[in-house]
Amino acid sequence: MNNIQEVFEKYQITEKNGSTGNLKKLERTISELDKLDKVLLLTCSNRYNWDPNKVDIPKSTILAMAIQEALGDKAILIDVPELNIVPCEGNVSRADGNSCGLKKALLKDDKKNPSGYHRCWASLNFKDDELWKISKELFESNAVIFFSSVRWGQASIFYQKLIERLTWIENRHATLGESNIVENIQSGFICTGQNWKGIDVVDTQKKVHQFFGFKIKNQFYWNWQFTNKMTDETQESYKESFPTFVKKFDIDKFF
Repeated sequence: MNNIQEVFEKYQITEKNGSTGNLKKLERTISELDKLDKVLLLTCSNRYNWDPNKVDIPKSTILAMAIQEALGDKAILIDVPELNIVPCEGNVSRADGNSCGLKKALLKDDKKNPSGYHRCWASLNFKDDELWKISKELFESNAVIFFSSVRWGQASIFYQKLIERLTWIENRHATLGESNIVENIQSGFICTGQNWKGIDVVDTQKKVHQFFGFKIKNQFYWNWQFTNKMTDETQESYKESFPTFVKKFDIDKFF
């Protein structure tokens, strides 16, 4: 593992403020992940950059980047918004029954699907779909951590599209009666938000991952939120959020 203090200094992650974030949570996450051989980090937030000389990186992505740098070669980071992932086709609730993840939906490509686990109709119907870039790494990893922003009380659209497209993982064992192919993969969900529902989003996605059959790791489920005053939509609050995030980081008092 790389020097964690040097990584935190590079990303300006320091102690602390009265919001729902904590350096200790991040340190504990890194320490636990460092015990594993391979970790997949999936960032699911986006930002349009108006100024080419000053890249604006989402806060949740900054946390993922810090974790990746601390872990070194054992961590793979994929920025989900950069991939072409088509929407879920909803085959789990067809009029003729649940056809999600059937064996005939197998992606027959040794490069894209070396594990032989990837079964998704959308991957067959859309040849340019890139979900395979995630599933390929997922089944080679000991843990997967999802990172997301909180948008209107929910995880981001990029996370939601991804988790819906992965429904075949849950469907194999929950509906089709086959083996659980992620039972030995630890999971986590880390999100950042402004003023509403951060803890609720984490709790919901933890339950989702339990349905999927992942090996839930409680230390990997947490959030940072700038303020608990949900009605604070002032411009001043939004301008204060980012510098507070990078300079003051504390999560203990709300857990």
